[in-house]
Order: sequence, then structure tokens, then C-alpha cells
Amino acid sequence: MKIGVADYGMFVWEGGLFDYEQRLADIRAIGYDGLERLRPISEADALNTAAMARRMGMDFATCLAPTVEKSIQWTAALSKDYVWANVSAKTFDDFCRQVNTQARACARYGIKVALHNHLGSLVETQEQLDEFMARCPDAGLLLDTGHLAVAGGDALATADRYYDRLVAVHLKCWVMQDKSAAEWFKRGYFTGLDYQGGEPDEVRVPNAEVIALLKARGFDKWVMVEHDTHLREPLEDLVASREWMRAQGI
Repeated sequence: MKIGVADYGMFVWEGGLFDYEQRLADIRAIGYDGLERLRPISEADALNTAAMARRMGMDFATCLAPTVEKSIQWTAALSKDYVWANVSAKTFDDFCRQVNTQARACARYGIKVALHNHLGSLVETQEQLDEFMARCPDAGLLLDTGHLAVAGGDALATADRYYDRLVAVHLKCWVMQDKSAAEWFKRGYFTGLDYQGGEPDEVRVPNAEVIALLKARGFDKWVMVEHDTHLREPLEDLVASREWMRAQGI
């Protein structure tokens, strides 16, 4: 099992990414194995940055290139396993159709396209996720425990049911602010794994149970901390999440 950081929250806190090597060095120092995505702008940039990460003893899971086609090609060339589903659809039917097209393109390179379930997207609820998985049998699942739990789904049962299709897992907790808000991002925000909960009816994300399942099954892929909202220096938050993960045996 590789332990990584999906660094969206770091982008928000810092205003972008200005030094990939420094970010790798920072997370390596606190016990992580890599960042989820390499973000190259050219073939040379992909090779040079991947080589730099390897020199540092660090790794990444996938490439996000300037185009979807290049994301697929560079991810395959660098011997990684999956790319995020990235299509233009505005309806669920079109989304499934287009992801199936992307899945066929990925298959030609020996990699997978993966669904990242997400609040506010075409696949946020348990029912939508299950329907997607049925209609896109060649797609993998990048399971986000937090997004599924807040949408009312069962992250543990999903990890169990689709274990063979998991390409990676995102872990996070949820802080409730206003459960009556219409937009999900106004109802609360995602935080680190050490969060103990506040409100009596707060959403509980079964991260510990998911980790136990992955350990029991011998999961050897990426498990990512995705701390979307930092209220202090991100590395402090990521230390706390890493310590929590060690307490779970990983």
C-alpha cells in the first residue's frame, strides 16, 4: 500500500503549486510516499519530473497533462495505472457513453480510466455510483470516502463490492456547518483524518473501517489523504492525518 497526498487543499492554501520538488520533499519528511498527480506540460517535463521524483525516492499515481489524450499516453509511458475520467458530458447518459469511449482508449495503453465520485457531479449518490459501475464495466473506481458518505452512501460497502475495480482511495473527514444549505460546499467542508466530529448529527466517514478492509484484502495501490480545506499550515494537518493512519496500522 502506498500512502499519498491528493493535494487540492494545498493548492487552495498556497495559491497554486510553485515547486513540485519542494512539495515532494515536504511530504516525504512527514511520511508520505508521493503526490497523486504529476502535472507535466510536455513530454520532456513529464520525464524530467518523474526522474526527479524517483531520485528523491518518491512517486505519483497518474498524470494530468494539457489534453486527455496526452494524460493517457504519458500515464502509460511512465508505467502508472489510471487516469481520472475526464469528459465533456452534461447528462448521466452522455457521461457513461463518453467514459466508455475513454475506457477503450485507455485499454489500448494497458491502463484504466477511473471514476472519482464527487458531490455536485453527475455521480455523487450511491445509486448513481452503482448505476455508473454497471454501465461502465471497464472503468475503475477512485473511491472518495468523504464525498460518498456526505451524499448518503456507504463507503465501506462500496469498497467491498467494487474492491477488484479500485484503482486508489481518497480518505477525508467532514465538518458540518449548515446542513440546511442547498449547495454542498455551503453545508460544510472536508478536513483531515484526525477530526473527531462536533455536531451530534455530523456525517461520520468510515475511514478506519475502509482501511481495515483494504489491509485485510492486501490492497497494494494508493491510499490518499485529501484534506480539502486547511485552516492552518497544510503540513501540520498532514502530519496529524499521517499519525492517524499509522494508528490504523498503515
